[in-house]
Amino acid sequence: MSSEKVTKKRKAENGEEYQGFTAEEKAAMKERARELKAAARAGKKKADGEADVQAKIAEMSEPDRTMASRIHEIIKANAPDLVPRTWYGMPAYAKDGKIICFFQAAGKFETRYATLGFNDSANLDEGNMWPTAWAITGLTPAEEEKIAGLVKRAVS
Repeated sequence: MSSEKVTKKRKAENGEEYQGFTAEEKAAMKERARELKAAARAGKKKADGEADVQAKIAEMSEPDRTMASRIHEIIKANAPDLVPRTWYGMPAYAKDGKIICFFQAAGKFETRYATLGFNDSANLDEGNMWPTAWAITGLTPAEEEKIAGLVKRAVS
């Protein structure tokens, strides 16, 4: 894919132009719809989610694949009760049916870095303002330790 995102300009009701969803965003929404339908039909189990996450990781290009694989291992080791599943086509981890955290590969939306994100169900609150996503360009033991701490705190 090219580094430029292709978008369509359309007219809003007030006549002003706006840009619609990119092809990548549309694909993510379609993937989410498929995930919801499959989960409803099959009553997804933890083993099914693990296989889905591993398949998504395997589809990634490097260095996303290596980072996603390592983050998957860190999350499983530090929050074994989280259920792996895909969410908008990304590896994600849920507790009581709610997504706690997810990994967005840089290649998914052609960004310059991958992202480890946490949803509002994660217990990361710190005063009136706190980060909910981290840009990742590589993993060293220091980053792995930080991720482990964040995941533990998120599920506490």
